[in-house]
Amino acid sequence: MYEKLLRLIITLGLASIGGYLFTLLHMPLPWVLGALTFTFIAQGLLKQDAYIPAPLKNTGFIILGIYFGLYFTLETFQTVFPYFLPYILLTLLLISASILLSIAVTKLPWVKVDSMTSIFGGIPGGLSEMTLASEAFHARTSLVVIFQTIRLVTVLFTVPSVMALLFGQGTGSTTSGQATTEFVLGSPTSYLWFILPALAGLYLNKKIPAGMIIGAIGVTAFLNISIVDLPSIPPLLMNAAQVAVGVSLGKNILFRDLKAGGKMSIVYFGTSLIIIAFSILLGAILASLTSLDYVTAILSIAPGGLFEMVLTAYSLDGDPAIVSSLQLIRILVIVIGVPPFLGMLFRKERTASNETL
Repeated sequence: MYEKLLRLIITLGLASIGGYLFTLLHMPLPWVLGALTFTFIAQGLLKQDAYIPAPLKNTGFIILGIYFGLYFTLETFQTVFPYFLPYILLTLLLISASILLSIAVTKLPWVKVDSMTSIFGGIPGGLSEMTLASEAFHARTSLVVIFQTIRLVTVLFTVPSVMALLFGQGTGSTTSGQATTEFVLGSPTSYLWFILPALAGLYLNKKIPAGMIIGAIGVTAFLNISIVDLPSIPPLLMNAAQVAVGVSLGKNILFRDLKAGGKMSIVYFGTSLIIIAFSILLGAILASLTSLDYVTAILSIAPGGLFEMVLTAYSLDGDPAIVSSLQLIRILVIVIGVPPFLGMLFRKERTASNETL
């Protein structure tokens, strides 16, 4: 018990220092990326795994889910509906490009990976969801974890930085027509409403992709558009939640995993950059086809996790409510549609190869 407590204090202490340092350096997503970076480096240098208990990690996700749920209004749902069809078409283009690129790299002489493993390692879905799906297709799950980790890290450090470079840092205080993030202290009893989104997040955790944050966002949004007057989340609590999430991401990135990927890690880092560049192009097209601003449109289609892209939208003055809505659609399309499609595709390939024998 004492050992775990000491590890937790060291982990959170280093992560908080990282977040504060990244803030001083005006880095994008400082509290998340700073905590992630310091946790990752500390694990490598100290030869000891970082420690954060699941309840603390879950609390971080729930707080962020509640925070972003407060951005939702009735206007949000009316705004998203007309974007549905063009967004689905552009998302299918992104998925198709990921699949084709993942198959293409397996033709390189030094990449000793089968097509199925490569696809699940490169497709822009959640790490845990793609890992579980790869098991059903008898892909090399260990490599899928490594390649998805590389993709996640690349997106986390590239997308916010590129967006900040293109569109400025933003203030993290306003969105296009949505709720303000100015902190207004509510009455003690008003915070009891947040028990409902917390319970929803806990219930949906592991039941659906990104269930923890989706449950918290969904119930908070429902309460926010009803007659309930919800209070704001204190900025200090918001930063603490980001540190907790940053630690949970950083502890899953290990030097030994990246080393195990060898030269293939460099290849999948390159494919991640290509997909990111392609997603930015698709986002620009989405912005030109709709009334969405470029920040919101690009982050809505960017191949990152829902939480990371929504948080980036918040920090760059995009619209977190619209980004979370469209990112959820992208995740559902990948998780629900891609595995059956791949099963049909590879079944046809096996049938064709058997007929030629």
